[in-house]
Amino acid sequence: MKNRFKLFAAAMSFVVCSSASASLITIETGFSSAGAQVDALAYRSLVDSAVAIPSSGYGSTTVAMYDNISNHSLFPSGSFTDIAFKSTVDFYVSPANAGSWQIRAGVDFGFGGAIFVDGMAYDYKTNDMWWDGSYSDSSQYLSINTLTLAAGYHTLNLYGLEGCCDGFQQAQFRIGGIGDFTTFSVSDNLTPVPEPETHAMLLVGLGLIGFAIWNRKPNV
Repeated sequence: MKNRFKLFAAAMSFVVCSSASASLITIETGFSSAGAQVDALAYRSLVDSAVAIPSSGYGSTTVAMYDNISNHSLFPSGSFTDIAFKSTVDFYVSPANAGSWQIRAGVDFGFGGAIFVDGMAYDYKTNDMWWDGSYSDSSQYLSINTLTLAAGYHTLNLYGLEGCCDGFQQAQFRIGGIGDFTTFSVSDNLTPVPEPETHAMLLVGLGLIGFAIWNRKPNV
């Protein structure tokens, strides 16, 4: 009976796990008093090292939407100064959305930062960036104006250094250069979710399997 229950539980777990969520957004911060770096790879290396060391006033968490993001708002007693930021957005591109993309990130990185997609650097700046809710000045935010994405899963990374004063940040995308930008979130509909009919068929099928397992006579 125990083995039958384990088999049925494993089958049900498959159904639950098959329901993919939308974009997964992870924010990691750590202490750093470093200044501007020489290139995008240097930003990534320094920030990765900083966020790997647990420190009071910093931390790691997931968020529902990449909007109004700051260290002091995410973590208890979050620091307003000397912050290394690493943001990771795991998202999906459907076959219908494959092709030309644009990504932009309004940040508060006093000592600059960099933007990567799938491990490749696309933009970095060493100046004091403070977008303040406006994308009118391209020197104040990170962006990728020409990005070709194939269907499948992709990862956006943002790295930055803030001396003070931990202003709010945002990250958005636009597909095909048409319409408004959309903020990355758990409801941005980028990752495929099985249709209700597919779920229903899976549940019925697994229910029949479970019933058969429970009613099968043990071998003598």
